[in-house]
This record gives sequence, structure tokens and C-alpha cells, in this order.
Amino acid sequence: MKKLRRKVYMVAGYNTLSMGTGRKEFNPKKERPGLEDYIKEAGQGTLKLIGGAAHVDECVIGNFMASRFNRQANLAAFFPYVDEGLRYKPAIRVEGACATGGLALMSGIKSVLAETADVVLVIGVEVQNTVKAIYCADFLAGAGWFKNRKAGHAYFFPGQFSDRAGAYFEKYGRDKTRQALARWFRNAIENARLCPTAQEYHNTAKDLEALGMMEPNGKSFVDHLNVFDCSKVSDGASAIAIVSEEGLKRCGIPLSDAIEVMGWGQIEEDITKPPVDLTELSTTKQAIKEALASAGITRDQIGTAEIHDCFTIAGLMCMEAIGFAAQGKGADFILEGHTARTGRVPINTTGGLVGWGHPTGGTGVHQAVTILEQLTGKAGDAQVEIPADRPYGLTVNMGGDDKSLVSIVFKKGH
Repeated sequence: MKKLRRKVYMVAGYNTLSMGTGRKEFNPKKERPGLEDYIKEAGQGTLKLIGGAAHVDECVIGNFMASRFNRQANLAAFFPYVDEGLRYKPAIRVEGACATGGLALMSGIKSVLAETADVVLVIGVEVQNTVKAIYCADFLAGAGWFKNRKAGHAYFFPGQFSDRAGAYFEKYGRDKTRQALARWFRNAIENARLCPTAQEYHNTAKDLEALGMMEPNGKSFVDHLNVFDCSKVSDGASAIAIVSEEGLKRCGIPLSDAIEVMGWGQIEEDITKPPVDLTELSTTKQAIKEALASAGITRDQIGTAEIHDCFTIAGLMCMEAIGFAAQGKGADFILEGHTARTGRVPINTTGGLVGWGHPTGGTGVHQAVTILEQLTGKAGDAQVEIPADRPYGLTVNMGGDDKSLVSIVFKKGH
């Protein structure tokens, strides 16, 4: 990739609550905020931080499946609802399954690089607690090759990653791997308890690893994963502003409150084909390789990462895809404490998808907001130390079963 023609920054991140089971405010029998409420809250949250809608040139909204979950399409037209100052401004909606948020960020980045905008407002949103879990699984199956739906598990994507876990157990050993998945769950919940917007913020369970070690039951769920291995159904939105150097000045934001986009990998794999190797996230691996190469850094310079742990096994396999651990050694890397908030490379410091939540279209944006908070020292109780010799943040946002990938490298502005 050629060197970026101009500097690109992200500023003014905002997250709504990640709402769903686990939050004290969540009651399936009571009316809850709607899609438009989450869009407005997140959008207004970021606009307030950048001095208002007058500073915005373009808008992007990322959403996966509102047309089914909420019977609502044409989401770009909600920007004037967020603020009247956004009337008549260019806006688009993008979609790429669980990588939707990352793709929304990429759209904003490219507008700034194309010099059609100096300030782009990006929102990622999903409201999924509108249907029963089994119907939700059917909707989410659209992230994969839907012609395989009838042949797949009733819980389609848990089934897909259960198959990956089973193959991994067979190839590299079950006992240690299951212990590592339980540790991943524990780290996720402990991190989420430090973030007030996280879905698992109110979680008070004492022995998290014991919960994580609950034996999977294929008769009631899937064969190789338990419910604690899975990210939850979530409602929520995240927003951030993508800006040029001129945009920073326009918004009156100091460089110290910004993170710079250093490089990225954005790639696709054939949705109609099954994985070549169930034990490897090959598309994820390639996206990360391209992101690091375009940023001109190595994985050893990463101080923290937000990765796509839709299931604990995906988190483990992503450690290998990044290269933090050799193939088959991801369990050791986790059990040795390297991914914990006090470890060598703190991963998913506000809980990730398992702990913070997974409002599908918002996840990639939430990852960027978390990296922004960490690299600028504004993560509150969730703050981790970013070593001087490892000043970079990495995000990995995956759509479908390792099909749509966006990985971005960031560094604190100077």
C-alpha cells in the first residue's frame, strides 16, 4: 500500500449502553429504546464533542440487519433526525455482517483521503432484542451462505464456531484449550466490570472460570461450546468522527486527543465456500498481515488490541492469526496471562464482544472508540498501560465465518 496521501485521525468516540440480558435495565417485558433512539444518542454524543453538526461534511451509518430486526431500511436518512444541522449532507449506509462497523470506518477513512470530506460522522448500530433467540439466529445466519441454513445447526453461527472448536480440540488437544476458553471468558467479564456501558458490567458471578468450564451439551445447544463461550444478543450504538488535520482544527480538538490511522487491511473471502482449515482464521490472518505491513510495524509493537471474539474460540484463533502465538499454541498464550489487562498485550480491555456486547453493526466502531480511549489515556477504570516501545493499537473486525475482514492500526496523535 502506498503511503497515505494525507493524515487521517479519529476523535470524539461515544458509546451507548450495550443493552441486553445481563444489564439491570433490561426487561424483555418492558418497552425499550428503539433503533432511532440509539442512533440519536450516539450521534449527538459525538457531535457534542466536535462542536456540532455544522462541522460535519459527510455521514456514514453501519448496520447489518435492521430491515429484519426492526423492519427499517434507509438508515442514512436518520442523520437529519440526529441533528437538523445534518440535513442535505451526503450520507450512506454500509453493511458487511459483523464487520459492518469496520467497513463504516473504512468508508469514512476513504472520504477523508479522497478529500471529499474533512470531518465524517460515523455511527454503527444494531437493535437485536426484538425477536426470540432462535429467530435471531435465523436472521444472523444471513452473515453466512444462507443456502447452507437448513443443513446447519438451529443456532447457526454457534454451530459454525462449535465445529471450529471441535476441529481445534481434535488437532491440538481439548483439555488445555477448554481451560483457555474459560480464561478468555473470565478476562472478558472482569474487563467488562470496569466499563459502565458494557453489557456484563453488572455481572457479579464469583468463579468465572468455573462457569466457563461448564460442559457443552449438544442436546440443548451445540456440541463443543457452552453459552458462556458466546457473545450475547445486544442492542447499542457507537459513534466516532474521522477527520483530517484541517478537520481537527475545525473541531478545535488537540492532537493529543486524537488517534492517527496508520494502516489497514480490508479484504473479502468467498462466502459460498467452507473454510479450508477449520482450525485457522486464514482471512483474518491475511487482513492483519496487510494492516501491519501498510502501517510499517510488526506485531511486537502493538500495545493493545480489540479483536472479534464473537466466540471464545474465535478469540483464541485470532491470537494465532496475529502471530502472538504459533498455530496450536493459542491456549498457552492465554493461560500464561499474556492477554489479560496486566499481560503483555491487553486484549479487549472493556470486555470485547463476550463482555461489552455485540450489537452487530456497531462492534467495529466500538473497537475504535476503545482504542481511542486507551491510547489517549481516557479509558477510566478500564485504562491499561501502553508501553512507550509498543505505542500502537490494533482492531480486528470479522464478518461472517472469517469472510469479511477489517483490521486497522492506530497510534496516538502527536
